[in-house]
Parts: sequence; structure tokens; C-alpha cells
Amino acid sequence: MTSGGVRGAAVGVAVTFGLNGVAVASWFARVPAARDALGLGSGALGLLLLAMSVGATAAMLTAGEVTHRLGARRTVRVSAVGVSAGLVVAGAAIGVWPSVSATAVGLFLLGYGSGTCNVAMNVEAAAVERVLGRTVMPRFHAVWSLGTVAAAGLAAAAAWLDVPVTAHLAGVAVVAVAGTVVAARSFRHGADDAAGGKSGVPAAWREPRTLLIGVLVLVLAFTEGTANDWVAVAFVDGYAFGPAAGAVVFGVFVATMTFGRVVGTVALDRWGRAPVLVGTMLLAITGTALAVLGGEPAVAVAGVALWGLGTSLGFPVGMSAAADEEGRAAARVSVVAVIGYTAFLAGPPVVGLLGDQVGVLRALLVVPLLLLPALALVPVVRPTRSARPSP
Repeated sequence: MTSGGVRGAAVGVAVTFGLNGVAVASWFARVPAARDALGLGSGALGLLLLAMSVGATAAMLTAGEVTHRLGARRTVRVSAVGVSAGLVVAGAAIGVWPSVSATAVGLFLLGYGSGTCNVAMNVEAAAVERVLGRTVMPRFHAVWSLGTVAAAGLAAAAAWLDVPVTAHLAGVAVVAVAGTVVAARSFRHGADDAAGGKSGVPAAWREPRTLLIGVLVLVLAFTEGTANDWVAVAFVDGYAFGPAAGAVVFGVFVATMTFGRVVGTVALDRWGRAPVLVGTMLLAITGTALAVLGGEPAVAVAGVALWGLGTSLGFPVGMSAAADEEGRAAARVSVVAVIGYTAFLAGPPVVGLLGDQVGVLRALLVVPLLLLPALALVPVVRPTRSARPSP
């Protein structure tokens, strides 16, 4: 691949990551409006949101096979159609003909499309990383984070201007599918014919290294997801912050996590995956402990900043490690993604149940309790001998 070709592929992957973040976050930002329109209580809303998680989990089980058969370009394009269809169906079921069941169908499509796209775009990102010979995966994940921030801002503006949920989600759907189809043109696997032979997904489930990477990603995803779900609530309950101040604390976490993904590539190229991942995990352990036990609000917020920085590289490094060998990348990324995404399903109820017993703030200590033993798994992310030289 020429230097211009790989640069174009990198731009295409970055745009795909960003638009995926925009699509997913656009829905989450309008959940309060959807709840009110459908007249749902907290329990019913939780069950409705589960439809998206079920779709994403189903996608992780099939995305490796689909990506192997279609190639990354075609898979991303098809999944983008699924994401957009899900947004349109959900939006219409909220604002045109209010229906909880139809909304659930839309959310399942959104989750399935997004989950499939997640695997395919990570496979392509790993391929670009291999060709470049330097670490870029965390920056693609940083673009995804920036996409979620942009979507939150757009959703806030839409709500302030009284733009109906249906129109808002339909507009995002059009932009997401059109932009992703164009961006995928530059994918380096896009011109390949559908791969022959077996996908290797069943075999990947029997590989100790792949499974251990998945367990490590599970813990790191739990570390990230716990902050996303609970840090604002924890500071409101534990430090008597107001709702706005709690939102600012969450913003601190997201900002430092994004910053870590942008600048962390330099550290990964200089020192390698394992040492840098150990360092960031120690930052997350220290930061979470300060957030919970710091006592003073300023110290606790500084702890959240360290927490965000410390959790920034875990998921992207795990994806890179799973995709070290190009021929097995789709299968292994799919397996690691399935294991890792379990954290986003199990994390909220686990912390919630602990919070009922000891308070949400104290419940956050489950994060360092999981991270400490997970440090022993870090060596599995080192590049395999059969892979091309990789950071």
C-alpha cells in the first residue's frame, strides 16, 4: 500500500469511528425525551435499553464471521445501514406512533449494527496500524469519544430548539450512513473479494492468549463503563454535588480519557504495550482510590482525572493485541469484543447492587479490586512472534 493509500485508509477509519460514536451517543442523549414520550418508569426504561445491549451482544457473536466473509469495507457499509435503520425506527416509534415494542426493535437494530461495525472497523484499524508500523489504534478510539461529545452537544441544541426526537434521529441516521459509506471507500481490505475458507471464530474461542486478552479487556471495559454509568451519581450522593457539578465531573473523566488516547500512542511506540498498560492501570487504581477516599472534593475530582487517563488505553490496546496476525484478526477481535462487552452488560447492575448496600461512592472501590489482579494478565498483549513487528 502506498503512503497516500494508508493515509487515506487512516482517515476513512477515523471518520467511521467518529460517526459510529455520533450515532450511538445521539440515541443515549435523547433517552430522557424517549422515556417521557413513552411514559416509562425506571424499570421499564431499563428493560427497553436492554434491547440495544442484546443487539450488540448478538452482533459480537456473528461479526467475526461476517467480517471474514464480506471484508471490512462491506461489513462497515452494511452495518451502517443497520445503525441508521435502527435510529429511524426508534425515532418514529417514539414520535410518530408511540410504541415500546417498535422502539425495542429499533434499538436492537441499532445495537446489532453498531456492534458489527465496531468489530469491522477495529479490524481495519489494526490493519492500518500494521502497515504504518506505529501505534494509532488509541487515536481512532479517541475520535469515537470525540464523536460522542459532539453528539451530546448536538442533542442538547436539538432539545433546546424543541427539535422532535424523530427528526433529530432521522437526521443523524442520514449523515451517519452517507458519511460511513463514503469513508469506507478507502479501507485497505475494501477491494478484497469475500474471503474463502473458515472464519476461525470457533478456533479463536479455544486459544488461551485470545481468551486472556478478552478477560483483560473485560476488566478494563468495566473500569471505563463504571465511570461512565456511575461517577456523576457517586459525586452527587457521596460529595453532595449538584446535578450540574456531577455532570462536570463526568466531563473530566471523558476529557482525560480522550487526552490519554491521543497522546498515549507516543508512549506505546516508545516503551511498548505491556509497560505502558501497567502504568495506566496503576493510574486508574490510584485515581479511583482518590475519588472514593480522597475526602476533599478537589482531591476526589483529581482522582477522577487520573482514572480517566488510566483507563484510556486498555480497550484499544486489547483490540490491537487481538488483531496482531492479519489472517486471524477478524475472528480474534470478535471473541475479545464479546468477552469485553460483557462488562457493559454486567457492570451497571453489579455496581448498583453494591451501591444499595454501601452507597454508590464506596461501591466504586470494586474497580481497583478488579484491576489489581488483572495486572498479572498484561503480558498477553505483547506482540506474537508470528505477527509483523508492532509496538
